[in-house]
Amino acid sequence: MDAFKIFYTLLGGLGLFFFGMKLLSESLQLIAGDLIRKVINSLTSNRVLAVLVGVIVTMLIQSSSVTTVMVVGFVNAGLMSLTQAIGVIFGANIGTTVTGWIISIKIGKYGLLLIGLGIFPSLFARSDKLKNWGNVVMAIGLVFLGLETMSGAFKPLRNHQGFLDSISYFSSQDFSGYFASILTGCILTMIIQSSSGMLGITIALAASGVIQFPTAAALVLGENIGTTITALLASIGGNVNAKRAARAHAIFNILGVVALFSVLPYYINFIEWLIPELADFTLPDGTRPYVASHIAASHTVFNVTNTLLFLPFLRTLASLVVKITPDNNQGKEPHHLVLLGDPEDVLPATAIVQAHEETKKFKDIVDRLYRMTREFVLSEIPDAKLLNKIRNYERISDNIQKEVTVFLSIVMEKRLTHAQSVQTQSIIRIADELESVSDYLERLATYKVRFNQNFVLEGKMKEEFTEYMDNVWDFFQLACSGIYEGIIQNRKEIEHTSEKLRLWADDIRDHHIDRVSRGEYDSLSALTYSDMVVALRKVRAHSLNVAQAISSFREVEL
Repeated sequence: MDAFKIFYTLLGGLGLFFFGMKLLSESLQLIAGDLIRKVINSLTSNRVLAVLVGVIVTMLIQSSSVTTVMVVGFVNAGLMSLTQAIGVIFGANIGTTVTGWIISIKIGKYGLLLIGLGIFPSLFARSDKLKNWGNVVMAIGLVFLGLETMSGAFKPLRNHQGFLDSISYFSSQDFSGYFASILTGCILTMIIQSSSGMLGITIALAASGVIQFPTAAALVLGENIGTTITALLASIGGNVNAKRAARAHAIFNILGVVALFSVLPYYINFIEWLIPELADFTLPDGTRPYVASHIAASHTVFNVTNTLLFLPFLRTLASLVVKITPDNNQGKEPHHLVLLGDPEDVLPATAIVQAHEETKKFKDIVDRLYRMTREFVLSEIPDAKLLNKIRNYERISDNIQKEVTVFLSIVMEKRLTHAQSVQTQSIIRIADELESVSDYLERLATYKVRFNQNFVLEGKMKEEFTEYMDNVWDFFQLACSGIYEGIIQNRKEIEHTSEKLRLWADDIRDHHIDRVSRGEYDSLSALTYSDMVVALRKVRAHSLNVAQAISSFREVEL
């Protein structure tokens, strides 16, 4: 086999493997989306439960990188504490070892059969669940076919003297060779951003006889360090706790590798003792039938042992990353909500949970904006600083609405279940309506100063307006109550109250026009007062829309 043929065979096998892993992860996410959401919601401060959550979620989605990016995003959104996040990351390191056992199964020659069995339900099944299971079977077939193709591409290299000379330094059974292998595994994993992909390449190299088991074991250790780059990149631009979670992941894996490196020869002998047959036993055709299970075992034993050793010191690790990552912005008002990570790498189920949490924060910001607007509108002397703060909060709400919409619009391009699609659209609508509420609150403040004179609410006019403004805001709280878990909205009550407030606004405007006609107030006050009442009526209308969007979100959740 010439060099070009080796190259394109390897590239094609790698492509099949990556596509299979991607399809497998996406299909499992669709099948287990609701379960993932329930598992996440069950998180407590118990470190063992947090580890179990990490194990379960990573086993379901077959990607520790996606799990850690999800964790960083949850910490940033305030859904998860730092200690919970570190516990889940510990579990993710264990859960990802399942991938090694899947790809170590000796059924590579049946890859085409699995693809054939999976394609029919994938294309022709009416049930979405059956289609997804068909995709899972087909994805596993693609993974095995990719590994088989890569192994075939590597086989000629085991007799190529130039190639053997180039990797001789990595193949030496001493600490310098181990270190070189660890460094290589780390760098390559950082480049391709997939520890599962590098694990597949490592197994293919070893199974085809190109490298020996000790070299493969050292490469796997480097892959454990390299995979932390994904979470570190995801934390860029996040809040301080997101950075701490990502750095805890890196420190945990690096310390584990450093500790094992000092006893690596003994560790390799232990794996040889633990798994039947010699790892480097070679068949007449040059292949090594047992090395894949040894590599998978070395991956599992390292991550399980590392987690058990560090688990008692979880809070110590949390304290360490707090010290090395100080909060330099403590007490400052955030100008926007950061939805972390590339939406392409976020699970739809967790993206919805995270974006939903952001809408709760958005609602709290609108609450603060209302209190400032009420104070400004009802005051006799306008406060310029308060007006600037109101306008700043309105700009913040614009940013939040834009971020939520852009983030979820990208998520909607993924394969979603019907329920996930409805919930995503509902959250986008909620964010849009909350932004509209903040717009009209800002307009209320602007109306007070728009004619370069102080418009003062007084007498009966002030009494009516204050009562109406407070009732509209009570209605806003009622309409938004369903955004919080465990609260069931009364749709009839909401619709009845909305209609009552709409008619009330017309009565208030009519009453004031009567007072103006009797000469109690000047005509300019009628225009300003009418616009302010209309703004509150618009707040009422958008509040009703929020309630309807929340209702749609909750209906498909059941």
